[in-house]
Amino acid sequence: MANNKILSYLVGWLVIMFLVAPSTASMEETVKLRVGVPKKEGFPEFVNVIWDEDEHKYNVSGYCMDVFNAVLTFLPFKVSLQIEAYDVNESGQSSTGTYDALVQQIPQKYDVVVGDITILANRSKFVDFTLPYTESGVQMVVAARQGREQSMWTFVKPFSWDLWLSIVMISMFIGSVILIMERNKQVANSQQLSPIYFLWFPISQAVLPEREGVVKKCSRFVLMVWLLLAFVLMQSYTASLTTMMTVEQLQPSFLNVDDLRTGDYYVGYQTGSFVYDLLLHKWKFNPSKLRAYGSVSQYHQALKIGSRGGGVSAIVDELPYLKLFLQKYGSNYMIAGPTYRTAGFGFAFARNSNLTAAFSRGILEVTESDEMDKIEAKYFGKIMNNGWQDQADASTTTSSSSSPSSLTFYSFSGLFLVTGSATLLALFVSETVIWRTPISMAKAYSRKYLFRTTSSTSTQTHPTTDDDSSSHTTESV
Repeated sequence: MANNKILSYLVGWLVIMFLVAPSTASMEETVKLRVGVPKKEGFPEFVNVIWDEDEHKYNVSGYCMDVFNAVLTFLPFKVSLQIEAYDVNESGQSSTGTYDALVQQIPQKYDVVVGDITILANRSKFVDFTLPYTESGVQMVVAARQGREQSMWTFVKPFSWDLWLSIVMISMFIGSVILIMERNKQVANSQQLSPIYFLWFPISQAVLPEREGVVKKCSRFVLMVWLLLAFVLMQSYTASLTTMMTVEQLQPSFLNVDDLRTGDYYVGYQTGSFVYDLLLHKWKFNPSKLRAYGSVSQYHQALKIGSRGGGVSAIVDELPYLKLFLQKYGSNYMIAGPTYRTAGFGFAFARNSNLTAAFSRGILEVTESDEMDKIEAKYFGKIMNNGWQDQADASTTTSSSSSPSSLTFYSFSGLFLVTGSATLLALFVSETVIWRTPISMAKAYSRKYLFRTTSSTSTQTHPTTDDDSSSHTTESV
């Protein structure tokens, strides 16, 4: 019986060792990967491939390769890399030398493709992608132009219509109050007491203040409050008008892709990118109007000379490349148009490869750690540190907020309230008839009411009749 227990115990351990040993060996085994990377002249910040003559191998650097190396540190197994470069052709229009052709080399030539490879539906038919390690999307960059819309009525734009109306009403109100307070004073020029003069008086005092224009102290107090309001309004008006006349109001030269297509303009794209197919098949551009470029400097030169000079009127590319372009030349260009959404950059493996899930988990580890921020800061600086969408949002905000808005009544409502309250208080103090008349009426009413009450009380206390009066008269006789 004891021998049977020992035998079953040993058999159990053998089964466990049989199951665990392969997994342990796989943890210690080094996986060899043939890595394909795109080789091109432009955008070395993403992928930079250099041939080392001494060691006879390719040295690869850049944002995408650093992310890949960071993912390797989180894998539960060791990896040995054999890097092979894939030349991206200059035209980008042939069936070879493109990113699509690169991913189709898996698994015959490569085990994994590392680079600025965008996850697309048609590419997923041939390979499996990991989780994306960047956000992406396709937009266009166009030249910025001055968008000042000035007319003969620009001078009224600093204030909104409700603020202009409020200024007229408060001016009429203050003029009327001063007219009431000054009406009983003996003034040498009788025309100054006319209503028209006092309606115009606040405006004239705001331009050329004169102390002798009013006599009463309360009137001078109201005038001082009005001058304070007028000073604030004039300073605000001057500042707002100056902003509208002098601040650069940049607007995109083209708002969307339709303007480019219908206007028969030339459009640029990145060499070897899927954007060429997007422009050709989805947005229906004429192939003769599409021009390929391979670097941000070429983007700048093509946009600078424009379609008439042999360049282009817009560059259509993925957001990471456009933001890198705007980081260097953003003062003269703007992102415009809607965003064509894509999944972002990812690593490509063979279909049904077990490595896809392992590298996806590694991407999550890198993304959730500080390593991703360090890599982005290394190649792109602060422009990418706060998220891939910041630069596009900034360009959109610049475009939408380029035209200063008019000042409204709400901005000065507190000042108008103080001015009106102070004016009413001065009128109440100056014109005693305003508060003496109600008091006199109250006194008269109270006297009349008290007199009637007293008379009725006296009548009830000492009643008299006609009979008593007659008898008293008879007796007297």
